[in-house]
Parts: sequence; structure tokens; C-alpha cells
Amino acid sequence: MLRPLVIAPSILASDFAKLGEEVRAIDRAGADWVHLDVMDGHFVPNISFGPDVIKAMRPHSQKVFDTHLMIAPCDPYLEAFAKAGSDIITVHAEAGPHLHRSLQAIRALGKKAGVSLNPATPASAIEHVIDLLDLVLVMSVNPGFGGQKFIASALDKIRNVRALAAGRPIDIEVDGGVTAENAADIVAAGANALVAGSAVFKGGTEAAYQANISAIRQAGAGARGEAA
Repeated sequence: MLRPLVIAPSILASDFAKLGEEVRAIDRAGADWVHLDVMDGHFVPNISFGPDVIKAMRPHSQKVFDTHLMIAPCDPYLEAFAKAGSDIITVHAEAGPHLHRSLQAIRALGKKAGVSLNPATPASAIEHVIDLLDLVLVMSVNPGFGGQKFIASALDKIRNVRALAAGRPIDIEVDGGVTAENAADIVAAGANALVAGSAVFKGGTEAAYQANISAIRQAGAGARGEAA
């Protein structure tokens, strides 16, 4: 069974001066999830926001809050992100020595658990935690900044992750340089959840967001032989 096609705009590309308004705008514009990139200036060379900002955004949408932790260590902060309103919490395979423990902790908090893989990390990194996963996030740029170009070798990694998932109910998500132009290739490789920042928020209006989300969804749905 195919997992549902999901478009998850990355709030990192929004106007931070009006976060609540931006969350409401992408919700109305057709976003399935809200993707929240948390960066610590240590694991990645940028700092974004923490659990208090997610808590402030939470009342503005009932959509899934898809929280991507680019932080190390992550374990001390999992409870705070769960309490802030995250529905999915994704940690990096490279961020700590005890990935299995981190995933157990996320599940124990009642949240869906994900693992993210940097461009240089092989799909095999998830092999021994596959039964704890609800989501695998394939990074198609080096994490830390928006607006980067898609790394084409990510397509092979998506195929490898799909083979490892082997029919399990695991969402395969891709983040980095996703556009309406490459969405079909990404979905054809096996992804069902597409994170897009710049490609969604360009234009700066709700009408633009709706058109941008629709274009990505149409490309992805076409690759699956579905109507958008």
C-alpha cells in the first residue's frame, strides 16, 4: 500500500516576524504537515528556534507538526518538544551514540519517531532500528540552511530506504532543494513526504503558497499515477 502523498512546507523559509499568520496561511493553502527545522548552532551551522516557539505556533493549526531536530545531544530535549505540540519527532542518526534509545524515548512520549540521514550517511544506518520507525527523512542537502540545490545522489538513497522499509507503514520524507520540477523524480524513487521551504514560500502571499503547494502535489501525484 502506498503511503499518502504529503506536502510539508518548512517554516524555516517563512517570515519569522509573523509566524502564526504564516502557519495559518500554509494550512489554508493546502499543506498536509508543518515541517519545523530545529537547529542548535552545534550539530549544524545555524540556529533556528526551540520548543517555546513551536508551542507558540501550535494553536494556529491542527495539521501534523513534523519536528526535525538538528541538535546534539537530542535526548535531553525530547520531552520539551513533545510537550510543545510536536506530532512527529525526527532525530539524526549522526547526532548521538544511542539511536535506538532516542527512538524508544520518543515513542514513550506518545509521539511518532523518525530518523534523518545526512547526505554522506548510508541508508544502512537505519537497518537495526527499522521496527521503531514511523518516518525516515532523507536529507538531499547538507542540513543547516534553506535554499540549497538538491543533491541528485539522494534518489538512490531513497530507493535503498524504500527497500529497507519493505512494506512497513513508514513515511519516506525528503528535505532539501525540493521543487515542482524534481518532485516527480523524488516520488518515483519512493518518497511520499516532500518538505519544501523556498519552493512553497516564494511569492509571500497565501495565494502564492497555494499555487506552489499545488504544483508540487501535482508533480508528485503524477509520478504515482494519481490525480492531485
